Amino acid sequence: MQTLLFTGPGGAGTTTVAAAAAVRAARTGRRVLLVSAEEPPAGTADDGVEVVRADPRSGLERLWAGWSGQLAAAVPDLDLPPATSVVPLPGAGELALLAALGRAAGSGADLVVLDAGPPAAATGLVALPGALRWWLEQALPTRLRMLGAVRTAAVRAGTVRRGAVDVALDGVPALEDLLGRLALADPGATAVRLVAVPRPGAAAALRRATTALAVHGQRPVGVLARVLPDPPAGAGGWWAARAAEQEAELAALAGVAPLETVAESPRAPAGAGALAALLPEVPVPAGAPAAPPLPAPERVEGGWRLALPLPFAERADVTLTRWADDLVVSAAGTRRSLRLDALLRRCVVTAGSLAAPGTPAARLEVGFVADPQLWPADLLAAVAADTGGHTGGETGTDTGGTP
Repeated sequence: MQTLLFTGPGGAGTTTVAAAAAVRAARTGRRVLLVSAEEPPAGTADDGVEVVRADPRSGLERLWAGWSGQLAAAVPDLDLPPATSVVPLPGAGELALLAALGRAAGSGADLVVLDAGPPAAATGLVALPGALRWWLEQALPTRLRMLGAVRTAAVRAGTVRRGAVDVALDGVPALEDLLGRLALADPGATAVRLVAVPRPGAAAALRRATTALAVHGQRPVGVLARVLPDPPAGAGGWWAARAAEQEAELAALAGVAPLETVAESPRAPAGAGALAALLPEVPVPAGAPAAPPLPAPERVEGGWRLALPLPFAERADVTLTRWADDLVVSAAGTRRSLRLDALLRRCVVTAGSLAAPGTPAARLEVGFVADPQLWPADLLAAVAADTGGHTGGETGTDTGGTP
């Protein structure tokens, strides 16, 4: 399943653009699903687009209705509210979109067009599968999973009474199955397109969104800007000033990602035909979904270097920490924990720096050296000879600094 994700600030017309892309794709003969938390424009479904509304309230009610009965049976004295009285938690919107995408992944659709809302929400959605996996690992490490399996066997044998913890454990495989069907952080399976109105500050906001998406391994494939139509006869000074302002911002937007423009209209597009005419040809991602690989470590004098692309990042906005086998990167208001490969897990961090800050080529460069406590002596000697004699020193592990 391929996914085309649209995101843009409020008022940029992201929902309309996503609907237009879905209609265009459906007209090529593909089976297309449009997933959105908003009501799409009228006529979106006329050409075969299947519209999936991600409603967090109704989704939570369905989930609670399915699990509350099991909880009540496991803990008879627990006073549980009915589904119609459950209050959604913050972030329920992203969870509802994630659940809708999981269902779409098993639907046989050729393409899912995702209206992800504003950039902060879109970044949160891209980050959500990885964040949920991280929390599962913290809450249920291998030793607890083994104990859980023993307890489940005891419950089935009737030697242990089923309780609330067993209800929670029953839900873990379903959650892991859902996460396994999603590839939002894989640019080969999910293409991200930014939508904007070229007003002052638009490019700065999209640059920050690009940095935040890069933390999670994504990158936008293009920017779609809604521009003024041709000036009417007798247009005055306001139009000229606005056009000059627009041209300046369009030049800045072109520096974020490849730029396409769509002319503004005084009326919202009505019907599938008007939606299809709204956009130029919309590219979709190619290739089978695959887990996004980390950049490979590069051998350098004294050890190894790992470079993580963070386009447009600034030094003051980036922090780096090392925790156990993970490298934790924070930038542009978001954070990701990256599991290091087998080589770098046996190394210590010696340095972290941001190269080319504020530019499209900005990248976080992290230095590693072999940890003498984790490398066999003969192998350590070979590494020392190969890297000019330097294999260790202080750990250099950053505990929250700015590169």
